[in-house]
Amino acid sequence: MGKVGIVTDSAGDLSIEQLKEKGIRVVPLKVRIDDKEYVDVTELNAATYWELAQVSHELPQTSAPSIGEFEVAFQEMANEGTDCIFCITISSELSATYQSAVAAAKKVAPHITVRVYDSRYVSLAEGFLAMKAAELADEGLSLENLEAEIKAYASKILVYGTLDTLENLKRGGRIGAAQALLGSLLSFKPVIEVKDGLVLPESRQRTRSRALDYLLDKVSQNGPYSWVGVMQAQAPETEEFVRQVALRSGLETVYLTTIGPIIGTHAGIRTVGLTLVKAE
Repeated sequence: MGKVGIVTDSAGDLSIEQLKEKGIRVVPLKVRIDDKEYVDVTELNAATYWELAQVSHELPQTSAPSIGEFEVAFQEMANEGTDCIFCITISSELSATYQSAVAAAKKVAPHITVRVYDSRYVSLAEGFLAMKAAELADEGLSLENLEAEIKAYASKILVYGTLDTLENLKRGGRIGAAQALLGSLLSFKPVIEVKDGLVLPESRQRTRSRALDYLLDKVSQNGPYSWVGVMQAQAPETEEFVRQVALRSGLETVYLTTIGPIIGTHAGIRTVGLTLVKAE
């Protein structure tokens, strides 16, 4: 079997430039802000999303790509000479994207083999796996070996974040109402983790500064790392936070991204997150 083509959705918070650089085909989710629907990445970048979201009268709504959109992407890659495809999606617990990709893979099966992988993660954790898959494909790994490597990397990932509020997650149906109430009680700042494909409450901190310190303690406690990333949604503390992550992780490079519409709609503005990949 020849070289593997890589496909992902847009929930991994990779820019269109990064996707092109790595040779990753993106099938975007969509976001509706007030009365207008946008295609993520291609029609709406992260910076513009936050400008629009802050003046929106309602919580933006996201939707998964259709089966047909995945089918078109897979078929076009087959027509371009791609031998087989590895498709990485946002957690199936949080979006119907995985199901759409699986259904599309079955439709194109007579023309090309497509392996759909449920990342069980969101944002940079998913994005990192897509980037790693592209690197492995460039090294000439077979589809089976590439999938095995990605599973191994996924098992080493930790994802944490602190939100200004759990209200967006509650309104978007991504976390229970009782947990959202606990998160806002006495102005606690919630810390969440993504585990087993779900967004789960990890702790509650009394202030935002304590929540950020708590995240930094996670960096100190769980190393060493092969890769670390910071996700932020217009958070004013970003520069200092990234500096501290670099110091505590011992890595010269800390990957930084702005949380885009798909995750940002549910996480809310001023979210700060960590993706940590533990070393061997």
